[in-house]
Amino acid sequence: MRRLRTTADVLDACSDPLVRWASQALSADGAAWEHRGAVAVYAPELTRRRRLVLSGPAEGVASLLAAHGRGVSLRPLMERPLAADVSSLMPTPWVEDKPFGWMDRSGSLDLPDDVSWLSCLDDVPPLLRTANPDSWAWPGETGVRRWAGVRMNNELVATAAEAWSSVDVGFMMGVAVHPSHTGQGLGQRVCQFVTSSLLSLYGTCALFVENHKAPAIALYRKLGFAYRDVVTLLPAV
Repeated sequence: MRRLRTTADVLDACSDPLVRWASQALSADGAAWEHRGAVAVYAPELTRRRRLVLSGPAEGVASLLAAHGRGVSLRPLMERPLAADVSSLMPTPWVEDKPFGWMDRSGSLDLPDDVSWLSCLDDVPPLLRTANPDSWAWPGETGVRRWAGVRMNNELVATAAEAWSSVDVGFMMGVAVHPSHTGQGLGQRVCQFVTSSLLSLYGTCALFVENHKAPAIALYRKLGFAYRDVVTLLPAV
């Protein structure tokens, strides 16, 4: 089992955008390891969770999980089909938590001209409380970097944030459209603006999405994102 000391080591060892995104933790008390082609990144605090993000062949992932996956509140995170294969190899059983979606894309995307980054964020929390109260990104939260928005008649009606971006994976969170302005394409435009901006900076853009929200997944697919189920594992009681 080989210790990966730097973010660059992780990027050299793994092409999976999920792991590459987690590699930002190495500059914030995180750690990473490689074993038999698999990579694990321990992230002490990434999107509000202590995570161990894993990818690669199931045998190597199982060994990394056995060595580094235990601990109170630690949440091993991986692609769902991989989790099933890994669980079958573990001497002590694990169970799946509620699955969700990871979506990413690379390349470039046209930048809409009617969306901009917000210089004042006072209107963002009220919009989130109305349109997306369960948002994982809020102004002022650690790792949340900036917010884009669409205004109509001086009212903020759509927003999305850049949050928890890594060296080569930009991350989009906090998407919200005011209920009185849905069906006007505002969500697509604000997401296209953030995606285009992050692609130009990082080369890849990614996001989490609840796997039962078909309209949101369809919107992101329309913007070129590919979807895969991911899951966190919990030790069986």
